[in-house]
Parts: sequence; C-alpha cells; structure tokens
Amino acid sequence: MTETAELIDNEFLRQFELKVENEMAVIEYSLQERKIFLTKLIIPETIRSREFELEFIDLVFSNIKERNICVVPTSPEIAKFVRANRKYKRMLPVGIRI
Repeated sequence: MTETAELIDNEFLRQFELKVENEMAVIEYSLQERKIFLTKLIIPETIRSREFELEFIDLVFSNIKERNICVVPTSPEIAKFVRANRKYKRMLPVGIRI
C-alpha cells in the first residue's frame, strides 16, 4: 500500500505525512538537538490496518536513520514497533530502554 506513496517530512507542522487513497497518515514529532521524539501516530480508519501501520512506521524510521538522529518513541504504537524490531533499538539514545 505504501509502495507508490511518498513520505513527506513537513517540518512546518513537525510531522511525517504519507498520503494514500486520498487519506493522510501522520506521525507527529518534536525535534530537540540530535533527538527526534515521535509523539503521535494518526491513521484514518479508512486505510488503517496493522500491515499499513508497520510499513508507515518503518518508512519513517528509515528516513530518520539516513539523517543519523536518535529516536525517542513516546507514542505507545511506535514504542511497540521498536520492541518488535530489534534493528531499530540501536537508534535509541544512550540510557533509553523500551
């Protein structure tokens, strides 16, 4: 579902956006120093599925990894994703455990 969609980092609204089927999924964030706090996941009901959620979060983490920024997931859904995907745990700042 996310193959044809383009991930946009809307720095003005401080959110990652992914438009699919005329709907927009969003992950809100706060950027402080070299850390990005992922605070809220919003996926409209019309496109919500576990598979879409995982693909969307994975896209966002890949984008952040390219920038070499530490991630602090404060959203429960995103913290759950990090627990399930050990490869992203090394993106957490020193001293943060999930």
